[in-house]
Amino acid sequence: MSASEFTDSVILITGATGSLGKKFIERALNELGPRSVIVYSRDELKQFELREHFGRDPRLRWVIGDIRDRERLFKAMHGVDFVVHAAALKQVDTAEMNAYEYVRTNVIGSQNVIDAAVAARVRKVVALSTDKASSPVNLYGASKLCADKLFTSANLDPHNRGTSFCVVRYGNVLGSRGSVVPLFRRLAADGKSLPVTDKRMTRFWITLDQAVDFIIDSFALMKGSELFVPRIPSMRVLDLVEAVAPGAVTHEVGLRPGEKLHEEMISTVDAVRTYQCGARYIMLPQCGVADEDLPTSGRLPDGFCYRSDTNDQWLSTEDIRNLLA
Repeated sequence: MSASEFTDSVILITGATGSLGKKFIERALNELGPRSVIVYSRDELKQFELREHFGRDPRLRWVIGDIRDRERLFKAMHGVDFVVHAAALKQVDTAEMNAYEYVRTNVIGSQNVIDAAVAARVRKVVALSTDKASSPVNLYGASKLCADKLFTSANLDPHNRGTSFCVVRYGNVLGSRGSVVPLFRRLAADGKSLPVTDKRMTRFWITLDQAVDFIIDSFALMKGSELFVPRIPSMRVLDLVEAVAPGAVTHEVGLRPGEKLHEEMISTVDAVRTYQCGARYIMLPQCGVADEDLPTSGRLPDGFCYRSDTNDQWLSTEDIRNLLA
């Protein structure tokens, strides 16, 4: 989607006060030319801080609300053209101890977003997923997988009169509020040993700017029901430590409840309906897309699996250091 597609439109972002939401708002105001951007979130302090950051730009509309609240969400969605759904509960270990709260937000809240968008005849909705939703082993990943399925099947709703839904799935975001980098820097400055879950651990990494680019491009490419995955590099946790704090002492603390040693974004099962298109993979649902409508090129080989430890792209210590700089 070119910037002109967003010109004079109304964009709503759920969970907009997070790192991704803040970066998307910056790009939208500077490059996309919307009539207004609705910041929908439940934390009034974070909204206040964001208002100060953006100099109280008149194009921004501030709505306090929770995606669990259907009535509030339906009102907020009125007159909206595009939605970026970023709201979620995300802490892996916290989810294991508060399972139903994650279901209420990540699953039921996502269905509320879908229902509100259909009722308001929103044009397009892009929902944000996570690598933890592929072959999930924790409640957070399982709840996000449920959300992914809700969004990719929402186009089949007989009451849907023109709203298109898709999902984008990517790995850990470098520079986000949940990044481990600030912790490593703080401990290294105090001369303390850095806690490493497991020295063999690998992760997918993407920058905030790359994540926003991917979301904007997905609006252009989507027809409905797709799950888009970017081809992004992996990194080893020890390389991250060396990039942040050269020569720092580390100690292993073990996997947290529900944590994986390596991450996966496309399983071998999902790869059967996934196609490569340039620098992204496009996963199509098991139903709703006829076999004759499947792409004729880009099919992945049998047994393909997109995992952080078997990836063909890697960040070196110097690469990570340059990105952090």
